[in-house]
Amino acid sequence: MRINHNIQALNAYRNLAVNQSNTAKNLEKLSSGLRINRAADDAAGLAISEKMRSQIRGLEVAERNALDAISLIQTAEGALSSVHSMLQRMRELAVQASNDTNTANDRAALDQEIQQLKTEITRVATSTDFNKTALLDGTFGTKVDQDSSKTTALSVTGVANITTGGGLKAGTYTISWDGADNVYNCS
Repeated sequence: MRINHNIQALNAYRNLAVNQSNTAKNLEKLSSGLRINRAADDAAGLAISEKMRSQIRGLEVAERNALDAISLIQTAEGALSSVHSMLQRMRELAVQASNDTNTANDRAALDQEIQQLKTEITRVATSTDFNKTALLDGTFGTKVDQDSSKTTALSVTGVANITTGGGLKAGTYTISWDGADNVYNCS
């Protein structure tokens, strides 16, 4: 009995298998658009690319969070702008009521408008919300830092203490009625 080996045929078959494997890997890279598809391609490179992908996804979420925060602030700003206008009108009415030429009926009418404005300010404060979260009723607080281990409280203490910027000097304003002198005081 005689066994024949065709070494040249075996070498050609081995080279064919290697080339088919390389072609399959190259087609996989071309079809996925990635240089590294699995750890066998480049273990260190895969670890680095996965870390970068994770960071990119985290930054995309942070961007969405920032856009949500901008929307929240714009909602609160709109409500505070409305409250600012009402407070300004209340100040004007208080100055008008302090004029000695007004009768008791005039002052009563001015007081009625001020009371309606106070009611409206309370309504705005209690009904202003973003994504079912009340913004101006004094209960709102959130994280405002990129590092989730740090917490910076952002809160509004209530309608009676609305702090504004822009046209008004920052601070706390109080509207009160002095019944003895029939005068509204804005301080």
